[in-house]
Amino acid sequence: MASLSPRAPELRRPWLMQQDWQHLTFVHWAIDPAMVADMMPRGVRPDTLDGATYVGLIPFRMHDAGPGRGPGVPYLGTFAETNVRLYSVDDHGRHGVVFRSLETTRLAVVLGARGLFGTPYMWARMSIDIKGDVITYSTRRRLPGPRSVGGTMRVRVGAPIDEPSPLEVFLTARFGLHTSWLSRPLWIPNAHPPWSLRQATLEHLDDGLVAAAGLPGITDRTPDSVVHSVGLRTEFGFPRRV
Repeated sequence: MASLSPRAPELRRPWLMQQDWQHLTFVHWAIDPAMVADMMPRGVRPDTLDGATYVGLIPFRMHDAGPGRGPGVPYLGTFAETNVRLYSVDDHGRHGVVFRSLETTRLAVVLGARGLFGTPYMWARMSIDIKGDVITYSTRRRLPGPRSVGGTMRVRVGAPIDEPSPLEVFLTARFGLHTSWLSRPLWIPNAHPPWSLRQATLEHLDDGLVAAAGLPGITDRTPDSVVHSVGLRTEFGFPRRV
């Protein structure tokens, strides 16, 4: 079992950026670590819990993202996002995520994130519709291809989770990401309060993002975990070499 805590380690100053994550749904499938070992940056390997690793499909609303500890950037700092992510650990024992793709409605965010950090952002049309306890997320990719890949997810949010399970901690207590830029593996730390999670039921899913990320057939089966959070504020530190 991975030695993870729901509380973030202290984030070293200065801060790179901060942002709100709102209305997140975490949908996950267990997979064999061998399936994604070659998708990790150099010096990073799949993180596992009880012999399995996971692929996540996570739609949410980004709000008030901005540099340092200043205010959010108008327009560019608020947008819908959907990411496909894997779970990673490096030789320093840092547990993080590896993004296979991140859909966003802001083209400038795509260009900036790809150029500065090698983060695989994609430009997409997206919407988030909230009606009572039901949330519907929709996305269609614009650039780069494959064009129009995406889908729709409908989730019914349930009761609060008072004590997250070891699996729920493993999938959500991730205080950094592993990436590569110019063939250099990087660790970008982040910190935020413990998640306030709720039970959730996946009522509908048609998805092409996970397959487009190199993992076909995964979303054809029932997910192993579905939880929701209203969100929180998070801060990112500057990249470090792995």
